[in-house]
Amino acid sequence: MAFLKIEDLSKVYGTGESAVTALDHVSLTIEKGEFVAITGSSGSGKSTLLHTIAGVDKPTGGKVILEGQDVYAQDDEKLAIFRRRQVGLIYQFHNLIPTLDAAENITLPVLLDGRKVSEERLDDLLELLGMKERRNHLPNQLSGGQQQRVAIGRALMNAPAVMLADEPTGSLDSRNGHEIIRLLKESHRKYHQTLIIVTHDENIALQADRIITISDGRITRDERLTGRS
Repeated sequence: MAFLKIEDLSKVYGTGESAVTALDHVSLTIEKGEFVAITGSSGSGKSTLLHTIAGVDKPTGGKVILEGQDVYAQDDEKLAIFRRRQVGLIYQFHNLIPTLDAAENITLPVLLDGRKVSEERLDDLLELLGMKERRNHLPNQLSGGQQQRVAIGRALMNAPAVMLADEPTGSLDSRNGHEIIRLLKESHRKYHQTLIIVTHDENIALQADRIITISDGRITRDERLTGRS
């Protein structure tokens, strides 16, 4: 059974003459542990696809099945639990809570889930992210790259089945961008997670196991790369 299966997925915004088709009957499967890059021009539908996989943007038609579970067959409460526990979502902008320090931002998903924070897990992530010395710093005391590290830690805290990153280096300079991709690849290897990144950067895409190209809401190319990690 495929880890992630997308069946005939469609997403239309608006109605009538103003309707815009963001996804046009997309189907694909992704195996557990794959590192997949989704590329395409602005407005191609790549971010819509990512957000639909994440349970954030309900499709107009079709299915998203993760580990045998039909994501959108759940009620709103179960869908919210699914997003917290099964999906780690990283945006271009960090979206940190300004009044919470780094450690509090990272552990927020666990607290929202009503569960006890694993200090061992937190320490492991702070070590991975190189943020142990800044665990008590507020977002405004951190650089853009450090804030994005915290956002990655927050996405990883619940040990999700899949990590989804939407242009995670888009707001960073080249040096910090390279570091963020290195951290995502390292967490992918360490925690054996499936990693899906939306990017317009060819250099990032070429580091993936597989590149999926989208144009006008349809998959136009699906290429597997060998000898990459």
